[in-house]
Amino acid sequence: MNILILGAGALGAYLGGRLLEAGQDVSFFVREKRATQLTSEGLKIHSPEGNFECREVTIYTSPDKVRNIDLVILAVKGYHLDQVIPQVQSIVQQTGAFVLPLLNGMEHMERLQQAVGKERVIGGFASIIATLNEQGHVEHTSGSSTFKFGVLHDQQTEICEQLEGLRTQVKTKLVREESILKSMWKKYIFITAFSGVTSAMQLPSGFIASTKATFAVAKRVIHEMTMLAGQEGIILTDQEVENVTKTLLGFKKDATSSMHQDLRKGLPIEVEHLHGGALRLAGKHHAEVPVIETLYGILKPYENGRP
Repeated sequence: MNILILGAGALGAYLGGRLLEAGQDVSFFVREKRATQLTSEGLKIHSPEGNFECREVTIYTSPDKVRNIDLVILAVKGYHLDQVIPQVQSIVQQTGAFVLPLLNGMEHMERLQQAVGKERVIGGFASIIATLNEQGHVEHTSGSSTFKFGVLHDQQTEICEQLEGLRTQVKTKLVREESILKSMWKKYIFITAFSGVTSAMQLPSGFIASTKATFAVAKRVIHEMTMLAGQEGIILTDQEVENVTKTLLGFKKDATSSMHQDLRKGLPIEVEHLHGGALRLAGKHHAEVPVIETLYGILKPYENGRP
C-alpha cells in the first residue's frame, strides 16, 4: 500500500514516521517551507512510544507530481481545509486513492465527500498530544497515541482491511472501528471541551480537575455537544458521556491541548472549525449552546494567531 501524508505538522509527521519505521511506502505532501525544513532536518520523532529518525523522505509540493497512491491521510488543521481540498481532488482524480481525514470536528467530512465522492472518504480521527519544535521535530508529550478509522462505504472495506493489517507493525495504536461516526463524535465532544477550556483559561489540564467551577464549565460543554450529536442522529449512552467526562481527568497535570499549545505560540487556532462548527450545527437545529458560544467569543480574536 502506497500512502501519502498530506500535511506534515506534528500529527502527520508522527503517523507518517511510524509508518516509515514499520517499512511502509510513505511520502509527504507539504508546503514549500515545510519541504525545505524536512529536507534539511529530516523527520525526527521524540516520543514515549520510541524515538525515530529518517534523514531522507519523499516529498511532494505539487499535486501534478503525485502518482501511484492508494491512500491519502489528510493531517492538516481545520483552517487549512479550503486550501487543500483542490489538491486532494487533483490527487484523487490522478490516482484513484481513498482519503482518510484526521481532522477534528465533523464539518470537513461533508466537504470532502462533496469534493471527491462519498465512496472515497473514510471515517477517522487521531488521539495524540504533540507539537513541532523549532527544528520541525515532533515532540510527542502524551503517553500514547491512537489512530482510529472505519468504513463509511462498501468500497472502502479492502483499504481498511489493509490498514488494519499494519496494527501489529507500527508503534502506535491503529484501531478499526465499526461505529466510526459515533467514535468521531465522541472525539469532537471531548476536544471541544478540552481545547476550549484549556485555551480560554490559558492553563494546562490539571486546572480543569482541580477547580470545581472550571470542571463544571467543561462538563457543560460536553452536555451541549452531546445534545448536538443527538440532533445529528448520534445517541450516546449516559455511560459513554461519563467516559468522555472522565477522560478530562486522566491527563497529567501539565498536559494541555494542541489548541492551547498553538495559542501560546501565537499560531492560528481551530476555534472556527471546532466551536464555530458546533454553533452552526446549533443554528441548524435551533438549539441553544451558551457555554460553547461563550468559549467561541473568547477565543475568536486569536483565530489567526495572537493579535
